[in-house]
Amino acid sequence: MTNRTAIVTGGARGIGAAVSERFAADGMKVGIIDLNENEAQEVVERIQRAGGEAITVAADITDENASEQAVTQVAEQLGPPTVLVNNAGILKDNLLFKMPVHEFQAVLSVHLTGNFLITKACQKYMVEENFGRIISMSSTSALGNRGQANYAAAKAGIQGITKTYAFELGKFGITANAIAPGFIETDMTRATAERLGTSFEEFTAAAAQSIPVQRTGRPEDVAHTASFLASEEAGFVSGQVIYVAGGPKN
Repeated sequence: MTNRTAIVTGGARGIGAAVSERFAADGMKVGIIDLNENEAQEVVERIQRAGGEAITVAADITDENASEQAVTQVAEQLGPPTVLVNNAGILKDNLLFKMPVHEFQAVLSVHLTGNFLITKACQKYMVEENFGRIISMSSTSALGNRGQANYAAAKAGIQGITKTYAFELGKFGITANAIAPGFIETDMTRATAERLGTSFEEFTAAAAQSIPVQRTGRPEDVAHTASFLASEEAGFVSGQVIYVAGGPKN
């Protein structure tokens, strides 16, 4: 994979940062697309100190022109992006009767429209190279979760769009898969703990009790899975949803 260029959206923190650093360790050049340019640059600097090559591009992935320009910039500076991780996302949790429509639409826009736009911009490079790995972050919330009508809909949509990518692009040497993390210790889960009025330590301890492996996940757990799916050896794995959740999900 040392000649490959990867794009990771939402790579400034959490799972995205862990995936970016793992890909760099695997030998890939990494373009991080994130609205938070300062935090993304910190990830880039960690990669560079470790001997890797990476850049950051600030862009709103829900905007078509901005998405295309961001992908073009990565291609011009690092080479054709043939590995893509659609990780960018936001939370706007609320119960159904209290959720304003603009918050419902905002979550779908980032998770789904952003996924579509960045993937569309990247696939032409993948087709030209006859190689591509599209990895999109879903969630166990795709199965439904209290207070997350918007997030659950978006994450379920990612599973459907991933399978469609697999059908359409497979003949060009491109695979498409989704990773559905369970409870992962990130800023998002910290925000959920705050919303519920509990400490993060208590929140993670309670979550671990319902997980078969008896612990909560870390961003690196997801990064290991992404590394496999991005590899040359994963060429016969496509259209799958892999739950990284410490146990089976119904």
